[in-house]
Amino acid sequence: MAMPFLTTAGTSMLKCATTMALPYGNAVLLRHPFSPPSVVHFTPRSHQLKLNFVDFSARTRISAAPSDVGDSSGFTDTVCTSDNHQVSEIVSDERDFAGTPHVPVYVMLPLGIINTECELVNPDELSNQLRALKSINVDGVMVDTWWGIVEANNPQQYNWKGYKQLFSIVRELDLKLQVVMSFHECGGNVGDDVHIPLPKWIKEIGQGNPDIYFTDRDGRRNPESLTWGIDKERVLRGRTAVEVYFEYMRSFRVEFDDFFQDGSITEIEIGLGACGELRYPSYPAKHGWEYPGIGEFQCYDKYLRKCLEKAAEARGHSFWGRPPDNAGSYNSQPQDTKFFCDGGDYDGAYGRFFLNWYSQYLIDHGDRVLAMANLAFEDTPISIKLSGIHWWYKTASHAAELTAGFYNRANRDGYAPIASMLKKHETALNFTCVELRTLDQQEGFPEAMVDPEGLVWQVLNAAWDADILVASENALPCYERQGYNKILEHAKPRNDPDGRHLSAFTYLRLNEALLEQHNLKEFQLFVKRMHGKSLFLHSSICIVFFTFSILHIQI
Repeated sequence: MAMPFLTTAGTSMLKCATTMALPYGNAVLLRHPFSPPSVVHFTPRSHQLKLNFVDFSARTRISAAPSDVGDSSGFTDTVCTSDNHQVSEIVSDERDFAGTPHVPVYVMLPLGIINTECELVNPDELSNQLRALKSINVDGVMVDTWWGIVEANNPQQYNWKGYKQLFSIVRELDLKLQVVMSFHECGGNVGDDVHIPLPKWIKEIGQGNPDIYFTDRDGRRNPESLTWGIDKERVLRGRTAVEVYFEYMRSFRVEFDDFFQDGSITEIEIGLGACGELRYPSYPAKHGWEYPGIGEFQCYDKYLRKCLEKAAEARGHSFWGRPPDNAGSYNSQPQDTKFFCDGGDYDGAYGRFFLNWYSQYLIDHGDRVLAMANLAFEDTPISIKLSGIHWWYKTASHAAELTAGFYNRANRDGYAPIASMLKKHETALNFTCVELRTLDQQEGFPEAMVDPEGLVWQVLNAAWDADILVASENALPCYERQGYNKILEHAKPRNDPDGRHLSAFTYLRLNEALLEQHNLKEFQLFVKRMHGKSLFLHSSICIVFFTFSILHIQI
């Protein structure tokens, strides 16, 4: 996961929405062909109640919530039947998504589900977990195929053994697969609890030629992924980096042909950089970065330096062939640097030249690898992931985005050129941080000028304007209604004249907490709303009126 440490969203849990009201002194109930429970006891905080839902297929399921005149910030009202059956809660006055487009929901599998010997870890436990997901109508799962596992020891020797077993289990349960081509190291980022390095033979090359890795101003190498400077350099035992990626993808396509043929694999996500995202590794924790630092430019390896020098010479200003020396360090703030401060060098002639080159190299890398991905996967849908760098978004320079390669300063849309490149390859965009609320993120670091909601809408609109599919995933663990509602707001914008919506959503990630009864129930409700399903009554149930005399209300 690429997101840094962030403050979590508020913890108050909204109760459920209502389908019909029960004002004080009046009652509206539902009847099924057998007798309802004789007494319903309410223990409310207010004197007005709303009767939510009676599902007589379960004979005694009833829920209630206080009316709008009561405190709705954290409902604690309880409802029980005379026969002491547990009450279920459905949804409180929230938007009804019934009839809206079906947005598939996938769940990301744990990072260490395949070990370094390419063996499936604990298949029985996984099967049980997948059955739980299937029981709430999750569409499928996402899984990383790690380059450092599959091609670990020698070039062009691929071991897919554990993935074959995993995919077979998923298919037997009639779940779909999103598969990630993970050409980066796993470990060292927020949410990473396992370590999977790059292939051993790549490490051996790096010992003799450390410039195959991204490098910062102080010469520190980052072995998380290969520098884009060797995309076309034959330094990987006679192959370029793009050739290595292509042959890995082609091996996967051949090995799992039957999963493609029967539709089990619905999408391939192409890893394009740090954390599998299309970005420079500008904020590595291993080099001391802490949120909300602006990060550093990562173009000091000899290959990218050479490219920058050539670009400067072609521009006629050879002295521009160097990265800026006044852009601060990993944990600087924009106003503390001469490059990113208001009116700083980022907005001067040299700054614009450098940022154009730096961001264009990011786009060119995506262009090269996606061209190969389309050859490898033919007609299978492909996608890429873009990180949600929302800190310093409300400043003029957008410093943290600039160091990551997104030339998205004020009055310049840095995501439209990326969307245009994706359109060229008919590639979908997967964007993160859709569950974050700006107010929540401002609480811990008000000085960081964050705006995740503004960033999300900018990226979504850039993708939709380019007429490409856009999917999303959450940045942090999410178990609460508030976070799910924010995702739904982005997934299905209210009153959008063009009816635009997300093509899919991937939940980060499967763990024991998600499968806890309350959390799984909340997630099931979210899945239903993403699918556009009604949350309320079965069509076979008739609505009739009962007299208030059958109810005994204890207030």
